Amino acid sequence: MENHVKVNFLGASNVVTGSKFLIETSEKNIMIDCGMFQGLKELRELNWLDLPVDVSTIDLVLLTHGHLDHVGYLPRLVKQGFHGKIIGTAPTLAIAEIILKDSAKIHEEEAARANEEKYTKHSPALPFYTVAEAEKTIRLFEVEMADKWINLSEHISYRFQYNGHILGATFIELDINSKRFVFSGDIGRTNDYLLEDPKRPEWADFLFIESTYGNKLHPEENVEQILADIILETLHKKGNLIIPSFAVERLQTLMFILWKLYQKNKIPNIPIFVDSPMGNNVLEVFRRFPKWHKLSDSDYNAMCNHVNIIESYKETWETIDDKRPKIIIAGSGMVTGGRVLTYLEQLIDKASTTVLLVGYQAEGTRGRQLFDGAHEIKFSGKYHPVKATVMHLESLSAHADQNELLHWMSGIKNIPEKVFLIHGEPTALDAFRVKIKDTYNWNVTIPKLNDVENIHI
Repeated sequence: MENHVKVNFLGASNVVTGSKFLIETSEKNIMIDCGMFQGLKELRELNWLDLPVDVSTIDLVLLTHGHLDHVGYLPRLVKQGFHGKIIGTAPTLAIAEIILKDSAKIHEEEAARANEEKYTKHSPALPFYTVAEAEKTIRLFEVEMADKWINLSEHISYRFQYNGHILGATFIELDINSKRFVFSGDIGRTNDYLLEDPKRPEWADFLFIESTYGNKLHPEENVEQILADIILETLHKKGNLIIPSFAVERLQTLMFILWKLYQKNKIPNIPIFVDSPMGNNVLEVFRRFPKWHKLSDSDYNAMCNHVNIIESYKETWETIDDKRPKIIIAGSGMVTGGRVLTYLEQLIDKASTTVLLVGYQAEGTRGRQLFDGAHEIKFSGKYHPVKATVMHLESLSAHADQNELLHWMSGIKNIPEKVFLIHGEPTALDAFRVKIKDTYNWNVTIPKLNDVENIHI
């Protein structure tokens, strides 16, 4: 039978964040991911707009993984009338629950603080969503297994496949009328410290592939040596090493590497403080799902015992007042919110401080400003001079680089009818488009936000 599929590009199109793709068919309307925009103000403002589709007609949401830019818009979707199932792997939904509750709490706190200190144009400032709205959303979660085809209707089925990147992450294969739509989600690295190599799709009629590092190769860095050198320099300066970290995966990887360095006598027993309530919760998810990562029980326990886990805001201040040289790992990874702001407000104007950025820094974030060498940085409406040394470790990225993306695609046995490049800034998208054309000679397109693609199958 002739069928018509309509693909709505509602996010992560010509930008990295805000992943949202609506697939409309005669049998089911399926949303792949439902993330928040992060970074530039003009992007963040898009979060407050209702989606340009009838949300009540969406039957279900399939999640590739639990990061905020893939799940953070879900409570707004529910608010706009969505009442279907939200489906992901067990670790994905566990992480999404942590992230949604945490982000709702931050939204509520920031709105309250903005109203109290009057640094807002809005009267009153409102949270993007509340804890109650997050909890209402979480009640729609439904776990599904990886590696298993699930029928949604007569002609539609889907499958989750392991994708590295973070705990629980998958790419999604969606079969509609015998045509395969593959959504890459975020593709992980090969030879990761904690995760197995990503699986690769074997067939794709329509491929939607992330391009975050579509124009880059991660440097061949000796991560352990670089970290050891920075830590020894921190001890020499009697200062603080502050690592803004994503709570999911990056924080656990850093804990693992630091523990290994100590074990190998590469660094002394410098105090390590982990200040990320969300990161602590994600550690618990690692404990619950041992089949999804490479850590043994004994390694996991030793790594956790090697660090000081901060439980309260009072302890945050005690850590700042602690005069010993130390390592502080705190959320958020792009310095957009979270506990790391408190440390940086107090310590970024000291020459003895080192700030180590360990992941992708989106345009418009404080992390990108620091990466680009900003001489001052704004917290809660006040500017602070940057006297700290700012460093960057790109090879700890959880995203595949250009070669790894091409390798991931190389498992596809057919020639896709169309390849859509998503999740990238314009320069990365265009470079990757040219590279795919030169390598495979496939038909590549770069959709823009709110584009609609009509496909006859």
